[in-house]
Amino acid sequence: MQADDARYLKRKYKGGSLDVHPTEKALVVQYEVEATILGEMGDPMLGERKECQKIIRLKSLNSNTDIASLARKVVEECRLISPSRLPEVEQLLFYLQNRKKSAEKKEKKQIKPRDLTPFEGMELDEEANINSIDDYVELLYEDIPEKIRGATLILHLARNPDNLEELLQNETALGALARVLREDWKQSVDLATTIIYVFFCFSSFSQFHGLITHYKIGVLCMSIIEHELKRYDLWQDELLKKKKVLDFLKRDDDPDNQNLKKEYEKALKKYHGLLTKQEQLLRVALYLLLNLSEDTRTELKMRNKNIVHLLVKTLDRDSEELLVLVVSFLKKLSIFLENKNDMAEIDTVEKLAKLVPCEHEDLLNVTLRLLLNLSFDTGLRSKMVQADLLPKLTSLLGDEAQRQIAMCILYHISMDDRFKSMFAYTDCIPQVMKMLFDCGDERIDAELISFCINLAANKRNAHIMCEGNGLKMLMKRALKHKDPLMMKMIRNISQHDGPSKNLFIDYVGDLAAQIGLKEEEEFVIECLGTLSNLTIPDLDWELVLKEYNLVPYLKDHLKPGSAEDDLILEVVIMIGTVSMDDSCAVMLAKSGIIPALIELLNAQQEDDEFVCQIVYVFYQMVFHQATRDVIIKETQAPAYLIDLMHDKNAEIRKVCDNTLDIIAEYDVEWGKKIQSEKFRWHNSQWLEMVENRQMDEAEPFMYGDDGEPYLQNGDILERSDLFYSADGIIPVDGAISPEFFTDFQNGDLLGPQGFPGVSAKH
Repeated sequence: MQADDARYLKRKYKGGSLDVHPTEKALVVQYEVEATILGEMGDPMLGERKECQKIIRLKSLNSNTDIASLARKVVEECRLISPSRLPEVEQLLFYLQNRKKSAEKKEKKQIKPRDLTPFEGMELDEEANINSIDDYVELLYEDIPEKIRGATLILHLARNPDNLEELLQNETALGALARVLREDWKQSVDLATTIIYVFFCFSSFSQFHGLITHYKIGVLCMSIIEHELKRYDLWQDELLKKKKVLDFLKRDDDPDNQNLKKEYEKALKKYHGLLTKQEQLLRVALYLLLNLSEDTRTELKMRNKNIVHLLVKTLDRDSEELLVLVVSFLKKLSIFLENKNDMAEIDTVEKLAKLVPCEHEDLLNVTLRLLLNLSFDTGLRSKMVQADLLPKLTSLLGDEAQRQIAMCILYHISMDDRFKSMFAYTDCIPQVMKMLFDCGDERIDAELISFCINLAANKRNAHIMCEGNGLKMLMKRALKHKDPLMMKMIRNISQHDGPSKNLFIDYVGDLAAQIGLKEEEEFVIECLGTLSNLTIPDLDWELVLKEYNLVPYLKDHLKPGSAEDDLILEVVIMIGTVSMDDSCAVMLAKSGIIPALIELLNAQQEDDEFVCQIVYVFYQMVFHQATRDVIIKETQAPAYLIDLMHDKNAEIRKVCDNTLDIIAEYDVEWGKKIQSEKFRWHNSQWLEMVENRQMDEAEPFMYGDDGEPYLQNGDILERSDLFYSADGIIPVDGAISPEFFTDFQNGDLLGPQGFPGVSAKH
């Protein structure tokens, strides 16, 4: 509206509530503006009401301030406050004066990334008015000081969200700001910072992101950040050179040295001033980019322009507010694989490790959250350990505010077997054990118990856990609450040989008692697994099986489909453990468990874990005379073992070979069959060549005197006497002396037709 039309606009201000600012030394005045448009005759034509607020900052307020005088001055200068409210203003000022400083300090520490505070250079000696926007735009066409003043006035308008819509309509103002930034940003850091701040105000709202993209402010910010980081490197190099010269000529009596010292101090002071301004510029530019990165397509463009490298380079700064913003930006980027890989290629973890721990609570928290995102990568976990983060994170377990995140990172590190043993050299295990016992009857956090389960998988850690009454307390809690995760931790402890395993003798009865009860399957599985680990010579398994009537339970749960596969597998492993005892093996064999195992083997022949564990049971049983006879003479177990002798799984082959060797030693007939199969397998290529040879190309020695072939249908393996008729030549155990092969090559052991031990056909 033009100045001469002002008589047609009527504004009415109505004061409202009065309160203190929550964090600053300031009063907040709520008021209402009623704007009415009048006709030519003075009649009201259109009216509108808007609620507003004004912040009265009281920078001079301190413990020695005269509250009554200050209150009068506030009421006099602010027309929105009625003189009648002077006592109320005095009361609020008195409250501000006595508000605890510790609370202020805490609020100062809790600067969120989203709270971009005003910076030095934004102060004005006049109040910006939206109606004077054209005047402010004119200043942008003057010299640098006027440009800074004009941009600052527009910024004061933009900081009020109510003005953004109106500024959006003013293409002249926005275009001028974008042009000045593009042309003059290198000439003045203050000017660049102020103009970027204007566009930052727009970037706080998603609907205005198109405007920023239109003026290409994001691309310009990337260029500015890159340039400023290069300038920072140059400043540091210059300072370092001056410092080296000063240290080299360190003589207090030398006048030249005194001059150099003064020059260095002057340069250092100038450096700190430039650094403060530069960090303000970086902060507002990065904040604008962070807001724009809400759109993943925009974020991808930033990545293509190497935003990750720029952010990581900025981690060298000391400004906590800037670091909070940079780490927050990196945390947002880290959820994408490509960005995470970019961080892995540079020393991101090493720079983040320097920030842990730190006094700034929000900086520490966001740093830990970024490290948590990165800890999903095995290589980056390794870098965290190399950067000495393990003891630092362990120390944070005592900080309730950071404990959960620190524990999640430690959990990820504990997933790698190569790092598990390192926890024993910190005070981590005593701390987590105390946390477990402090839970009382409450449910244990999943992160805590999962971490403990991983730690218990290491022998040294398990021994530390069992120190004192550790194992007793764990067993007591697990059995009381029937907690499967706690029992899984105990199971991991029980797998380690040494003093810790012998401690379990006192709890065998408690564990065995859980198996017969109708407990949850997960809990029973862990109890069975723990018992299966107790390969202790002094343990009387026969007494345990009889006392708790476990044999029927074990047999019933071998039937395919009788329970979940996990439970059936644990039953098989348990049978393998107790079969080490001679009397237990006999008891199990008499109960008919071996046929049940063969039936299960048929049903689970595709599952390598099942097959391996069942074969291991057979291996344990053939050690004992009574069960060996049952397996060899009354079952087809040896035949199954022969079939599995050449399984693709190396562990299955190993257990099968060991079991078959024992069977071959005690039974001649099975020994021959095993020897034959081993011969077939070892010479499979040669046998295949013989079988596939065409009869018309056969050698003369393949025919007898009557012209009839020795081998019908080319099946050489049908002639069993080829392998067994030479008494004493091939021992049953398959051990052939080197002399045998020497004589074979010399033809001393060949029959008339060239085969070993075969007589001529008459």
